[in-house]
Amino acid sequence: MTKFETLKEIISNRRSTKPAALNGRKIDDTVIGELLQLANWAPTHARTEPWRFVVYSRAALHAFCAAHAELYQKYTPEDKFTQAKFESIKHNGDKASHLVVVYMHRQAIAKIPVIEEIAAVAAAIQNILLGAEALDIAVLWSTGGMTHHPSMKQYLGLGEEDIVMGLLYMGYSDEPHQKGTRAVPVEAKVQWKGEFK
Repeated sequence: MTKFETLKEIISNRRSTKPAALNGRKIDDTVIGELLQLANWAPTHARTEPWRFVVYSRAALHAFCAAHAELYQKYTPEDKFTQAKFESIKHNGDKASHLVVVYMHRQAIAKIPVIEEIAAVAAAIQNILLGAEALDIAVLWSTGGMTHHPSMKQYLGLGEEDIVMGLLYMGYSDEPHQKGTRAVPVEAKVQWKGEFK
């Protein structure tokens, strides 16, 4: 198998796995470290390297989930609050091995447009997802709950211009991958300009 074929298989087989589908088996911390090394090779304009990670495991993971649920309860209007969502946020980490909070750290001298910094962090996250797929590690890139609420930034002690990009719930799952689909074929998303055979 060529390198391209291997990469194509990893990319096309990658799927999101909800935390409830994890089995509780732990990932070695060194493996998480290797995945973060992959993230560190994402493309970055002017080498700002704006990706930052906060890694939670074991008791710290459960404490984060409990705090996240409390933020949801505190800052959600009563008419929009649901006990089911509160419980889901609180228990999302029950069977996860690690939770990685990923955020974009805005440089003090903001010479690079923020959209490029966001794109760089998204690329870093994709590196983690693809590395995890290659290692049969299940991941959900979650932006739910209070991920984008100012209270989460405050909880994490982030700067005003930093942006939380997502919560990566990571672990192992016994469930088989679902077959992948796309709503619109790539041919409908591409315009070819020029002369092609």
